[in-house]
Amino acid sequence: MPPFPDPDEREPLADDCRRCPALVEGRECISWGNGPLDADLVVVGEAPGYGDPDADRWRGGNWTGLAYTSRHSGRRVRDLLADAGYGHENCYFTNAVKCFPADPEDPTTNREPTAEERENCRPYLREEIETVAPSVVVTTGTHATQSVFAMAGHEVDGFLDAVLEPVPWPALETTVLPLLHPSYQDVWLSRFGYSRREYVDAIRQTIRSV
Repeated sequence: MPPFPDPDEREPLADDCRRCPALVEGRECISWGNGPLDADLVVVGEAPGYGDPDADRWRGGNWTGLAYTSRHSGRRVRDLLADAGYGHENCYFTNAVKCFPADPEDPTTNREPTAEERENCRPYLREEIETVAPSVVVTTGTHATQSVFAMAGHEVDGFLDAVLEPVPWPALETTVLPLLHPSYQDVWLSRFGYSRREYVDAIRQTIRSV
């Protein structure tokens, strides 16, 4: 199991945010980025999930206020990158949207963030990337990749074709590297012809090559 992040590494960019009324209503707390501010990688997810309020530690960002702290996606992504040689000390974890997007019909289920919500959160995400100044921005899944590509002036033309294909971002002197969303990793790896070990090796080699 990867180490749980130190709450002191949480980097709130505002005391509160009410730009998105639906997100304010559905969240428990804002899920801010966490990790060292001199990290090699900034890892971007879509948004915090509902999480598990009864869990001991890995309750999810909606309850911890720390991005990528769920028992499923949070631990899986942290393990994946650690196996590729980028452990806790090398990664800053955050989300394109900082609040849990609750489904109005079931507040424990997430919906897809709207384009307006992603746009409202984009200044926070850009500030995080500019502050950390990583060698690589790792995006996990379609929506996280779309959010970062929108800032980089690049379009997603078929997400699966973009996986493990680095895209330079000259304005911020970094590179964007899309990866599979952790929830769909097991489904798609075999279709890519990778075992998990081969996927880890490909991530390591691609990051080192940029």
